[in-house]
Amino acid sequence: MYTLISILGAVSLLLFGMEMVKQGIIAAFNNDLKRIITRFTRNKTSAFAVGLGITSVLQSSTATALLISSFASRSLIAGAPALAVMLGADIGTTLVAQVLSYDLSWLSPALIFIGLISHRRATTDTFKHVGMALIGLGLMLLSLKLIGSSTGPLREAAVLQELFHALEDERMLAILLIVLLTWISHSSIAMILLVMSLAASSIISPQLSLVLVLGANIGGTIPAVIATLNKGAQALRITVSNSCFKIISCIVVLPFIDIISELLSTYITTDVARHVVDFHTIFNLSVALVFLPLTSKAYAIVKRYIPDPVKTANVNESRYLNEKLISTPSMAIDCVTRETMHMAEVVYTMIGNCLPALTSESSEPSRELMKMERSVDRLHNEISRYISKLGRQDLKSEQLSQTNRIMAFSLNLEHSADITENIAEMSRKKIQDKVELSDDGLADIVTIHETVLNNFHLAMRIFNTQDIDLVHLLLEGKRQVKKLTEQASQDHVNRLHEGSSDNNMLHLDIIRELNRINWHITGVAYPLLEMERNKDRVDDKE
Repeated sequence: MYTLISILGAVSLLLFGMEMVKQGIIAAFNNDLKRIITRFTRNKTSAFAVGLGITSVLQSSTATALLISSFASRSLIAGAPALAVMLGADIGTTLVAQVLSYDLSWLSPALIFIGLISHRRATTDTFKHVGMALIGLGLMLLSLKLIGSSTGPLREAAVLQELFHALEDERMLAILLIVLLTWISHSSIAMILLVMSLAASSIISPQLSLVLVLGANIGGTIPAVIATLNKGAQALRITVSNSCFKIISCIVVLPFIDIISELLSTYITTDVARHVVDFHTIFNLSVALVFLPLTSKAYAIVKRYIPDPVKTANVNESRYLNEKLISTPSMAIDCVTRETMHMAEVVYTMIGNCLPALTSESSEPSRELMKMERSVDRLHNEISRYISKLGRQDLKSEQLSQTNRIMAFSLNLEHSADITENIAEMSRKKIQDKVELSDDGLADIVTIHETVLNNFHLAMRIFNTQDIDLVHLLLEGKRQVKKLTEQASQDHVNRLHEGSSDNNMLHLDIIRELNRINWHITGVAYPLLEMERNKDRVDDKE
């Protein structure tokens, strides 16, 4: 009993240490991780490398899966690159397991000491969170030492020997057992390291240890699938596809376990503990080699079974503001961020529908825009109320900055919707007064309208990722709209002088309103620009 409690305690310490590393890295570099994902997931190869790198740092493929599925649910990453990220993430976990499989217990006290000093003495939140991650890594190394010393007495336990002997002949049962344990622990790395310790102590055979590795790989995908059940079809497709990759691969490999075990002993090493981590790495590399070229087809197949839902939700209603999470600021901020993106999507649709309203002979499109504007007002009020409640919590400076940024973006979206309503009213009046837009005037509107929509999409991406490179693109887009607006006015004056245009100023009024919308949506860029300037000033002083 004492031995069992010791092992459970050591595994719990391992999981706690992994959680500290994950939370510390995310808290310290969350925005940087988002920027990396946004910038380097345009194709499969770079997306694969991103998944490998991020998971090597986070030490959790589940954390990577949740980050990627979150981006997928907002259409910020396509399906095939997202699956490539997941394949890279799976290999990232094997690299972590490889490093931790070596005896680094001597490093544990140093990491805990340095981490504690950094956490307590840090003058910035970033170094404080890095300190927490270092403490977590030190605890992980300490836990592995405890697991190794605790598993020795198990060799003398007759009950466990009979259990593992029975599992030798019931490999499917062994897989189901380790799948369950991995799901409960939420960590395939922890289970791989535990299996390695059992194998090193000769408690289980080399063949059974490889079977358990297969089960741990399947079990490691389950938490991400469950976490994305309510995150939308796009997010769920990513985690389900990755799980299917693992299940199919395990089914194919399982009949050849005995042959693989023999090959490992003959050509790699006779150390059975090394067999576990080496097989874990080889298995995931093989999965990536097979499925990386097939990610587009795989995503298309899964999409047939997990289609996009029919959108029946009322835009009047908030979708993501969970009142129960207000006491957990980090999660509440994620909720209000998603709700603000929902509001942005409604406003984006409104602006996109301006052109059909202007060219329609019916006033119905204009009335629909006005209805949507009232919906945006309600969403803005809900977001403001939620942030107000969140502000009563004990927020860190970074969290306070995030809520201010969200509130500012929400306010600019609300102003943009108000201006769009003005355009809808102009469209309605145009029909009522039987005013016609000239071909030249309509052409100017179409050009500026398209540019404004492109800038709006950039603004949404900046709000999500805080990518400074996108900020500069957006500011260039703002200058472009201003230049087009001035050019449209000048062209109209020139046409009047030439007598080739009437005195109708409607198209200029609409263009000015589009320019005003563009002014509001580019407001998302300036806080980030100011942060970059402050950072440069600090660097110059140093």
